[in-house]
Amino acid sequence: MIYVGVDHGTTAMRFTALFEGTHEPVNLEILRTDAAAMSGEQIISALEKSFGVGKEDIGLIAVTYSMGDGITAIEDIHTVQHRGVQSIEGAGQKTGGGSKVFDAILNSGIPAVVIPGIHEGSNTDPRMNIFSHSTSPEKIGIAYHAFCQGSQDFVLSDISSNTVTLGVAQGRIIGAIDACIFAPGLRHGPLDVRAIREVDKGQKSANEAFTNTGVLKRAGYSDRQELIDAADRKEPQALLALDTLALFAAMEIASIQVLLKDYGVHGIVFIEGSVAEIPYVVKKIEQHLGVQSHVLDRWSAAIGCAEIARDIAMGAREILGLEVKYGL
Repeated sequence: MIYVGVDHGTTAMRFTALFEGTHEPVNLEILRTDAAAMSGEQIISALEKSFGVGKEDIGLIAVTYSMGDGITAIEDIHTVQHRGVQSIEGAGQKTGGGSKVFDAILNSGIPAVVIPGIHEGSNTDPRMNIFSHSTSPEKIGIAYHAFCQGSQDFVLSDISSNTVTLGVAQGRIIGAIDACIFAPGLRHGPLDVRAIREVDKGQKSANEAFTNTGVLKRAGYSDRQELIDAADRKEPQALLALDTLALFAAMEIASIQVLLKDYGVHGIVFIEGSVAEIPYVVKKIEQHLGVQSHVLDRWSAAIGCAEIARDIAMGAREILGLEVKYGL
């Protein structure tokens, strides 16, 4: 029997299988654009082939999809409406790959649950509900992976195309800061006054502004690797971009630590995402905060979702303070 986690990432769908016993996790990545071109049968077949099992050997799949703002609990995939979201419109890129994967699992006959995001309807610190949305579901997977490593109190910052930071106190999610609110990522970030003026003038949509406000756009680089290569050559604009990522991520982490103080804890720091793979940025964040962080790799969301699936299958009724409405 295996348990599968699905990470609906910005650029790719990542799948991790956890096997009963001592077998190492097995990972599969499919670009969202590639998933959009596949049939449901092809997607399930790719899972079976990569994991070396038939679909009848999958005990439970934990799925993340888009913002997850239509549900507040972990629910059976067959009971959620509109794939667990209020709307697919809003901040972010739409390719159709996530929808294809969700529907493939829904129609496969494999038992599956849908993980919610954190938003104004969630059972978290009510002061954070001044914002309608705090974090998307895959960050729950990352946080649960950190929790499974033995951490009850921590701050998790996921830094990649965008930056999202989440706080956990006494094993419960208490709040998060979403990508369109505070710290920029590589591609996405909050709208400043210039962006608001451009939107008001009809020069771009709000979503176009959000998805082009990261440090890559400001520094003039096309992608992460080009930025890293330029930083290796000590190009000032590249180093400034990395310094900017580190500064704002550290500020966002510190702000969540302020929230944790109200719960009587401080919390260790976890950093995850494609930017966490850049040692220069991690070192800068640690210097700003005066702490040593714990770095998780980009598979942590899918692994954490698989751990959620495993533990729900074993009878868990709550995950990081989120109610489990499955098997009732």
